[in-house]
Amino acid sequence: MAASDVTSDVTAQSAATPFSTLIRTASKEQHEEAETSAFMSHLLGGRLGVDAYRRYTEQLWFVYDAMESAADGLRADPVAGPFIDPGLFRLPSLRRDLDHLHGGTDWRTRVRPLPATGAYAARIAELARDWPGGYVAHHYTRYLGDLSGGQIIRGKAEQTWGFARKGDGVRFYVFEEIGNPAAFKRAYRERLDALPLDDLEKQRVVDECKRAFALNTAVFRELGEEFPASA
Repeated sequence: MAASDVTSDVTAQSAATPFSTLIRTASKEQHEEAETSAFMSHLLGGRLGVDAYRRYTEQLWFVYDAMESAADGLRADPVAGPFIDPGLFRLPSLRRDLDHLHGGTDWRTRVRPLPATGAYAARIAELARDWPGGYVAHHYTRYLGDLSGGQIIRGKAEQTWGFARKGDGVRFYVFEEIGNPAAFKRAYRERLDALPLDDLEKQRVVDECKRAFALNTAVFRELGEEFPASA
């Protein structure tokens, strides 16, 4: 595709607007669609059982396995490397949560991704191999979301299903190595702003952010089909 064929959210504003702001504003519609999906609305509204929360947490396992299994290979990359931070890694916490939710460790050989989750994880793995900028797009949508809206999910889960505050079942949402989430998010956005990308590449990253939210929405859609809200 030629540069002139790309509908740009970036070029008209990039000189004056930080890239982190462009990403947030350009993907706002897709972000809101994911956040307001029927499944997530019902989950946060207390209209679904803990089995739905468990199934959702299982899907996160596959997404973060794709994200974090690729991290070591990207540490030296000039684009993705600055974002690789072990303090963000979620797999150890997810493992503890799922052990708790399943009452043991046998889930590790039994759980399977939904088709939409498989597609989501495959896209992340593809980008980790072939395009670090795209990997950063998914890194941004996942981890900054966990530090922000994810805290709402944690609170609702503790309230609805009686998990201990910041304990087993909700450890995924607890970032013990990040003492000041607001400062961390500011520093993260500064790293986005400093990315060595031209306008065309920035637009590709913005488009991949939109795709990331769409992939997440597809997972919620399939979860909603599996767990319709009770009356």
